Amino acid sequence: MGAMVDENQRLSLFWRIFLLNAAVVTAAFGLLMVGPFTVSTPVLLTEAMILSGVLAVMLAANAGLLRLGLAPLDRLAHTMNTVDLLRPGHRLTVTGRNGIADLIRSFNTMLDRLEAERATSAARALSAQEAERQRIAQELHDEVGQTLTAVLLELKRVADHAPEPVSGEVRQVQETVRNGLDEIRRIARRLRPGVLEELGLASALKSLAGEFSTAGVTVRRTIDADLPGLGKETELVLYRVAQEALTNTARHSGARQVTLSLSHQSPRTLIELRIRDDGRGIAGAPEGAGIGGMRERALLIGADLTIGPAPGRGTEVLLRVPLGEEKPHD
Repeated sequence: MGAMVDENQRLSLFWRIFLLNAAVVTAAFGLLMVGPFTVSTPVLLTEAMILSGVLAVMLAANAGLLRLGLAPLDRLAHTMNTVDLLRPGHRLTVTGRNGIADLIRSFNTMLDRLEAERATSAARALSAQEAERQRIAQELHDEVGQTLTAVLLELKRVADHAPEPVSGEVRQVQETVRNGLDEIRRIARRLRPGVLEELGLASALKSLAGEFSTAGVTVRRTIDADLPGLGKETELVLYRVAQEALTNTARHSGARQVTLSLSHQSPRTLIELRIRDDGRGIAGAPEGAGIGGMRERALLIGADLTIGPAPGRGTEVLLRVPLGEEKPHD
């Protein structure tokens, strides 16, 4: 609807200018036809046809010049309707004269400022999100985990001294609590990937692939052995993008086979993370908050994120990270 309103406004401006010029030219033509400035009186048919042809040519030329002159505004309106701050870098070529060129230049400057402000605010938001995840994971591990561990020990003591069949029932409760404790530990690991900090990105991705390999899904991984040293921010972005991609695949794709690869691309200035599945594909579905978060993280390190159909069938997520481009954030 917004695009239609902008198009109608642009056409309205075009037609107002065109009809104004047409009215002036038509008035002049009318004066020639009825006034003393006619070629002959009364106007001959041939003279009227000639003058009508001249009028048509004048109007067509006027319309063409106006359309050409308003073309930069047309491109500006299209860019304003389609620009996406999560895909930065698109700018309009400054064309036209006087006010139109100044308007396009101001629009490009506004995009520069908006992209810079969005990158800064996104960095702060994601940094706060990671800190909150770490806090929650720590509390789950230290508070809830220790409490459930104490409950397990107490249940074991009760089961050892209780008569049958009470002992068997207590052991069943003990098993339920143990499963709950394992689930809490799994959630804590996903909130705060300790293996990433302790063993590095390659081990963290291997652990992540194993976690998502279930009875219905097989995750195959290929990780280069000679990866260069990456900053903590870059490693965290790579891990979180892989985690979100695998989560989306497990929840929505219906895939049976998933491949995860991390490679150092020639001429060895790029790191590529690729997650490909054989599921039903995205099929033009709108991007949700998860994919939006992936794009935000990619912007933090100057990476390029592409999400689209995989060769054959399924979905492919490709994150291309230029080396040496990690940006420090407060």
